[in-house]
Amino acid sequence: MKKIFYLLPVFIFGCKPNQSIKADAPQAINELYQANEQEVSKTLEFLTSDELEGRDPGSESMEKAVAFLEDVYKKNGVKPYFVSYRDTLSNFDKMAYNVVGFIEGNDPELKNEFVVIGAHYDHIGIDQKALGDKINNGANDNASGTTAVTEVIKYFSKFKNNKRSILFAFFSAEEKGLLGSKHLAKKLKEKNFNIYTMLNFEMIGVPMKRNYTAYITGYGKSNMASKFNEYAGKNLVGFLQAELTYRLFMASDNYPFFTEFNVPSQTVCTFDFENYEYYHKPQDEFKLMDTAHMTSFINEMLPVIEKMTNSETKEIALKNK
Repeated sequence: MKKIFYLLPVFIFGCKPNQSIKADAPQAINELYQANEQEVSKTLEFLTSDELEGRDPGSESMEKAVAFLEDVYKKNGVKPYFVSYRDTLSNFDKMAYNVVGFIEGNDPELKNEFVVIGAHYDHIGIDQKALGDKINNGANDNASGTTAVTEVIKYFSKFKNNKRSILFAFFSAEEKGLLGSKHLAKKLKEKNFNIYTMLNFEMIGVPMKRNYTAYITGYGKSNMASKFNEYAGKNLVGFLQAELTYRLFMASDNYPFFTEFNVPSQTVCTFDFENYEYYHKPQDEFKLMDTAHMTSFINEMLPVIEKMTNSETKEIALKNK
């Protein structure tokens, strides 16, 4: 997550009552499918390895992360959206890439609309001033979210059950000021990209102790939270006061899509300022990630995303203010 300079004070957070949920929420088309914790761990461990040196955009070691994510697309038969998977940033002074692919929808009409699923794969690299471990491996921030997107890719490439098309984006230079998502959102806007909604995964590596699994940024800006809970048939996402206090809606890669397209564009997250103390620190390591929690959350999100891509109308909409 883009650095929050006023992060340190400790608050006691409350939550708003969750929206009502339909008891008879429909099951996923492929309800028996389960993301595999071993695969989740394997992806996460590679992205957080010292070999990648903290995934600093423009660094030589970042090339290994790019190649890895390209390979995820290739192995799963996902096409590049542009000429290649590499979307070169136009707003960064080093060579850095978003890694972008898409799966076309299977409905003759709805396939012209896109759901964007994304996460930033960069982090803050090496801190030469640090004592001891100098590599900021960025396990929670945001190898965890990146890993989630790889699992969403595997699911839809396997079943191809999305009526709408899905654009997958691994963003670079988020830590430099959302540069990757700003570049891509602007580029797509200039091409008259037909977007329905954008969902971003950020910092999902540790669970919260609340009556919902994750919170959503910009909770009150759309009905995304209530629709997700309806699709899931449970209190999956809720409101966290801290996201409003720290203005997290504007702190991750959902925001440029909101500003460019004025459509529901939000982030799901399970870092709540109380459950993890190693934000932007070298201790943010693979060994501290709860991969069972990550896998469970991914499995809960898969049918939600499936229903979002398949709704006959644009059920998720901005709220009038």
